[in-house]
Amino acid sequence: MVFSSTVFLFIFLPVSYLIYLAVPGIKAKNVWLIIISLLFYAFGEPVTVFIMVFSVLINYILARVIAKAINHKKLPLVLAVVFNLGLLGVFKYAGFFTETLNTILPVNIPVPDIRLPIGISFFTFQILSYVIDVYRDNSVVQKNFLNVLLYISLFPQLIAGPIVKYYDVAQQIESRQITAKDTAYGVRRFIIGLSKKVLIANTVGAVSDRMFALEAADMSALTCWLGAIAYTLQIYYDFSGYSDMAIGLGHMLGFTFKENFNYPYTADSVQDFWRRWHISLSSWFKEYLYIPLGGNRKGKFRTALNRIIVFFFTGLWHGANMTFVVWGLLHGLFLMLESYKVIPLEKLKIKPVRHIYTLLEVTVTFVIFRAETLSKAFTFIAKMFTGFSVSAASLTAFGESFSIYFIVILILAVVFSTPISKHVENHLQKSKAGTLTADYGSYAVSFIMFAMCIITLASSTFNPFIYLQF
Repeated sequence: MVFSSTVFLFIFLPVSYLIYLAVPGIKAKNVWLIIISLLFYAFGEPVTVFIMVFSVLINYILARVIAKAINHKKLPLVLAVVFNLGLLGVFKYAGFFTETLNTILPVNIPVPDIRLPIGISFFTFQILSYVIDVYRDNSVVQKNFLNVLLYISLFPQLIAGPIVKYYDVAQQIESRQITAKDTAYGVRRFIIGLSKKVLIANTVGAVSDRMFALEAADMSALTCWLGAIAYTLQIYYDFSGYSDMAIGLGHMLGFTFKENFNYPYTADSVQDFWRRWHISLSSWFKEYLYIPLGGNRKGKFRTALNRIIVFFFTGLWHGANMTFVVWGLLHGLFLMLESYKVIPLEKLKIKPVRHIYTLLEVTVTFVIFRAETLSKAFTFIAKMFTGFSVSAASLTAFGESFSIYFIVILILAVVFSTPISKHVENHLQKSKAGTLTADYGSYAVSFIMFAMCIITLASSTFNPFIYLQF
C-alpha cells in the first residue's frame, strides 16, 4: 500500500486514524498503531511481515543482552550486525553477488530469485542504529518489546523513511500529545507531499520513462537532456513527497520526525548537496560508518579511503546493481576533489556558476542511477553531449512530451525546488494580517491541491514510488 493510493486515502487512513483518536491511553494507542502498521505492511507483503517482526525480535533480544553484559558486549553487537547485514544481503544482494561471481570467475552458480521485502533497507538500518546505540549507552535499551516493534513498524516511515533513530522518538513513544495545531500542520504537510508526488513527480516521471526507453539510434541531445532533467526532478519530488507525507502523518499521530530534504537543488557544491539530500541516510552513514572508521581524524589518505567506503556503501544501499555503486563512487570522487581543492570552489566567487556545476554533476550522475545498465547509462550520457543528429523518432518523442500541462508542471517543479514559497510565507508572517492570510491561504491551497490530486489519481494509472524498490 502506498500513501498516494485511493485505498490508503479513503479507507485505511480515515478509519485507522479515527479509531486511533478514540482509543484511550498511550499504551492502547501504541498497540493500535502496531496493529495498523503491520496491516499496512502486510497489504502487499503478507509473508514478509513475519520477516520484519522476526528481525525486530532478534535485535530486541540482542540489545537486552548487550545492556546486561559487562565484559563481553562486543560479541552480541557483532552477532546483531552480522544478522542484520546477513538478512539484508540474502534478500537484496544474493542475486547480485552471484551474478558478479559468475562474471569474474569461471563458474556458473544458479542465480537465486528472491523477492525483496519492501522497505527492508530502511527498517534494517533503523534497527541497527538502535542496537549500536544500546552498545554505546546501556540506558538507551528498551525493555518493552512492543515499544521497539512500534519504533520499527510505525507505518508513516516504514516503507521509505526517513530513517529514524530510536533516541529521537523514544520519549514520544512513551508520552505524546495530539494537538489541533499539530494535526492541522500534519494534514497540510501530507497534502504538500501528496501533491509533489501525484502532480509533479508522476508527470515528469512519465516523460523521463519515455526518454529512457528510446533506443540508442533514436536518442538525441534533446531527448536525453529532457529525460535527465525530468528524472532529476522526478526522484526529488517522489522521495521528498514521500518524506513530507511521512512527516505529516507523524504530526497527526503525535510524532515529530526530522526533516529529510532541505532544497538540495539549491546546493552550490556536492558536499552541500549531501547536507541537503536524504539527510537521514547521510547522517546514518556519518554516525555509524564514517566516524567509526576514523572520519577525517587519521590523515588525508585515511579520510579519502573512509569517504570512498561510505559512498560505495551509499550506492550499494540503494540497489543491487553496478549503476548504483558507480553513482555513489562518483559522488564520493567529486566530494574528495572539492575537499582537496582540485575543484577550486572557493575561487568561484559567482554563486550561480557553483550552482550550475553542482546541478550538472547531480543530473549526469542521476542518469547512471536511473539506467538499467552501465552501458545504457554511458550511451545516454554520450548522447547528451554529442547527440546533435536528430531523427524523426527523436523529434516525435520530444515534441509529444512537451504538452502545455507538462510545461506548466516543469516550471512549477523548478520554482518549488527553491525556498521561494518559504520566503513568501516568512514575509507574510511579519504582520498579524499577513499571518492570517498565510494560514487561511494555506488551507485553501491545500484543499485545491488535494482535489487536483484525487482527480489526477482517478484518471491515471501511472503512480510508481521510486524508493519502494530500495
